[in-house]
Amino acid sequence: MTLHPLSALRASALTLALAALLPAQAQEAVDMGQTVPDAKAVAEGLFPEDACEQLKAAGFKCMGFKPAVRYSLPASSFKLGSAELPDTLKKQLEVFAEVLKSKKGSGKVVRIEGHADASGAAAANLTLSQKRAEAVRDFLVELGAEAAMLNPVGVGANVPKNNKDPFAPENRRVEIGRATPPS
Repeated sequence: MTLHPLSALRASALTLALAALLPAQAQEAVDMGQTVPDAKAVAEGLFPEDACEQLKAAGFKCMGFKPAVRYSLPASSFKLGSAELPDTLKKQLEVFAEVLKSKKGSGKVVRIEGHADASGAAAANLTLSQKRAEAVRDFLVELGAEAAMLNPVGVGANVPKNNKDPFAPENRRVEIGRATPPS
């Protein structure tokens, strides 16, 4: 069954209105694991305010939208001490590049956050995590994303995914999310 475009817009408006009633929260972390995400889901997660803009353009009032999400790519993606992008991560990043290419010139900024486990010295982990974030940015730019909208930041081992084991491989990751909340 296909919805009439106006019915689809009304359904979106209702969903957005209900989301506005929920308590505000920080960016939700979505663990991508080894799966390749869907471009539509990535676009809706990174840029949820776009749905509001579409409603407004169709003459509807937007009462709010779901908060942007942050994507954790993927658990155990980087080898110990390495900033080299594994093939599984490259496949995931291809989808993000597709979405980001469609936002060129929008002025939107996406934060690429590099992480390390606690196996090295703090200064070395900070440098390594920055290199991981920059490697992701460079790959996305190589695939057509606008460099100006990508903000690579290394946080070292300061924000582990696995708090119980700061040396766990899943702490070596990259997270992609909005740099600032949408206005």
